[in-house]
Amino acid sequence: MVWTEKNILVVGLAKSGISAAVLCHALGARISVQDQKNREQLGSSIVPLVERNITMYLGEENTPCLAEIDLLIISPGVPTDLPFIQEARDQGIPVWSEVELAYVLCSCPIVAITGTNGKTTTTTLVGEIVKSFVSHTYVVGNIGIPFTDHVLSMKKEDWAVVEVSSFQLETIHTFHPTVSAVLNISPDHLNRHKTYESYIETKERIFMNQLQSDTCILNYDDLICRKMGRKMKCQPIYFSRQSILEEGVFLQQDKIFAVKNQNKIEICSIDELQILGNHNIENAMAAVAITLWMGIPVDNIRRVLIQFKGVEHRIEYVTTMNEVDYYNDSKGTNPGAAIPAIEAMRKPIILIGGGMDKGSDFTEWVEKFPGKVKYAIVFGETADQIQKTAWDQKYTCIEKVNSLEEAVHRAAAKASRGDCVLLSPACASWDMFESYEQRGKIFKDVVWSLSKELVCE
Repeated sequence: MVWTEKNILVVGLAKSGISAAVLCHALGARISVQDQKNREQLGSSIVPLVERNITMYLGEENTPCLAEIDLLIISPGVPTDLPFIQEARDQGIPVWSEVELAYVLCSCPIVAITGTNGKTTTTTLVGEIVKSFVSHTYVVGNIGIPFTDHVLSMKKEDWAVVEVSSFQLETIHTFHPTVSAVLNISPDHLNRHKTYESYIETKERIFMNQLQSDTCILNYDDLICRKMGRKMKCQPIYFSRQSILEEGVFLQQDKIFAVKNQNKIEICSIDELQILGNHNIENAMAAVAITLWMGIPVDNIRRVLIQFKGVEHRIEYVTTMNEVDYYNDSKGTNPGAAIPAIEAMRKPIILIGGGMDKGSDFTEWVEKFPGKVKYAIVFGETADQIQKTAWDQKYTCIEKVNSLEEAVHRAAAKASRGDCVLLSPACASWDMFESYEQRGKIFKDVVWSLSKELVCE
């Protein structure tokens, strides 16, 4: 592609949108950007665009002329059914995700990981394992580091480990990973995808361009993932916590094993893992399958696996105060992601939940409360819905508050020695926060401020 002849419009100025615009500018394309936020709302984030004199259409009143555009690149947060996006398609203008742009420019092989839950933990773990063997490994994508930030630095001998969301998969076209993975599927983002079937189909796009020589790692215990294995051209390899497999990665007598080319290999005992919960055993098995079928030596996989302590905001231990443990699971952004956090806790839980309404059903999550959750405190857009769901399930140890800060103070007051306070919202953060990372950071800051107050007393 001759980039210097292209007029490219980037829509959405979150991290990946700004990164895509800067990259296209560096390639010599004629760049313009559009966002419904104004300059004041975007703040210092657009400084890289200002420095490059990139044309900006900001605010709801400003829209560019599509007749002058050759390529549209949209950020993950931009819905693909907006009239503006549909008009571009009707005019024959290609609509790409930032991940598609990076792929077109990428010269190294790619591992791509998706699924409803566990993406960030698995991607981080895979990245650490690959780094132990391949010196230049780039861990990018939905994990918080735009793929386009680093793509021009990637060489043929490097590897890119990419976390990919359903939003990013909506607008890929030629994206072709050497190894892909679908960790699990449960209802999520139905406010965006409209139906569960549409959400599943979007996830399946991760392997749509893979060839027979490629590999896709799938969760055998998830029936939807298992069925995906019959839809692909590439080789499906399964991992399972519940079944012993003839080929793949599985759990047997509390040990992780892999069978590849009829050779059975013991990886490690689950007691050696430092990450808590059955969901993290599955994440570990997925990482083993991905890296073993990439060709990473078993010794490297085993060593990194037992050293791995998890990722920030995912059942992250914060501190112990008055013999009460505090955990930050802000990454639990849907009920399916929040259930494993409840199951992983070994002490009575004071639970903090709630946030943006994504169209989720909280029944299955609330059904996990009895016997585990001593008291629940909810806030945000979904507080009323969660409380009603709890009452419908005859669970009454629940109250609403107005903010995360208030929730932490109430949790500290409700907790007794030997309990744990767990932030695991089961909701997105965007009703009150910029991201789940900001939500988790504020939670930790409030907890630490409480801890300092106790020390001062």
